[in-house]
Amino acid sequence: MMDWSDRHCRLFHRHISRHTWLYTEMVTTGAILYGDVARHLDFNQEEHPVALQLGGSEPADLALAAKRGEEWGYDEINLNCGCPSERVQKGAFGACLMAEPALVADCVKAMRDVVDIDVTVKHRIGINDVDSYAFVRDFVGQIADAGCKTFVVHARNAVLKGLSPKENREVPPLKYDYAYQLKKDFPELEVIINGGIKTLEEIDLHLQNVDGVMLGREAYHNPYIMSSFDARYYGDNTSVKTREEVVKAMLPYIAQQLAKFGDNGKGLKLNSITRHMLGLTFGLVGARAFRQTLSDTKKLASGDPELLLEALLKVQAVNAA
Repeated sequence: MMDWSDRHCRLFHRHISRHTWLYTEMVTTGAILYGDVARHLDFNQEEHPVALQLGGSEPADLALAAKRGEEWGYDEINLNCGCPSERVQKGAFGACLMAEPALVADCVKAMRDVVDIDVTVKHRIGINDVDSYAFVRDFVGQIADAGCKTFVVHARNAVLKGLSPKENREVPPLKYDYAYQLKKDFPELEVIINGGIKTLEEIDLHLQNVDGVMLGREAYHNPYIMSSFDARYYGDNTSVKTREEVVKAMLPYIAQQLAKFGDNGKGLKLNSITRHMLGLTFGLVGARAFRQTLSDTKKLASGDPELLLEALLKVQAVNAA
């Protein structure tokens, strides 16, 4: 979810669901230790509960980055062992770490030694043509011995050469039964399943076999699916915000962000925030007009957050007709 689940995206999602755990895009240890820390770690307090996802493979660096994340206020540190991109592989982290479970265990232990919040791992079920269940079972077992209690399982192999990141989310077959078996073999662990899940009915089915479900692209492209999560999965029957209420809740934040960062050289533009909201009307008649309005460069250049309401009114008009 690099360049996708930034702080603007997460705040937007939080207006749809009060309780769903939100995860940052993957942030490398180098960016935190040597870069603009505030740029990479700042988040809105309304985002809680929110997890910081780290990319790295040096135990000492991960420990420092995890500690900084805890000090910044994050609720969880998540180590990415699932990203297959070549850029990430060149940094010797992401999915290629699954070939080095002892190193991952060292990384987890180093982080757990310095933070009091949970340290979790997101991973695939295998790499390249290694697709036996025993591989992922042994990987999880070794990392669990280092103290990790929560595993987010993207139930596909990662093919490190020959497939793009997009193809890696579509081509390798999904093997949900591997995640189910992990829960059976490690009942004391929290197993969260990820990969290709799109509907509430699918979520309900998975929750009969594992402890949790993570949505990635579906939550981004169809964010309003989360509007039923609080009542359905967290027992909170507080009234759900309508799409219009979500938009109106975002307007003061957008205005504040543009006033603060739009003219100080950081290059924040209206589209920096509204691009994350294009899927709000997914599935409705007129959704295309909503996206087109929010993609109109001339209108976006005005920097007026009210453009969101203009776009939504077009959808409401079509659906009221």
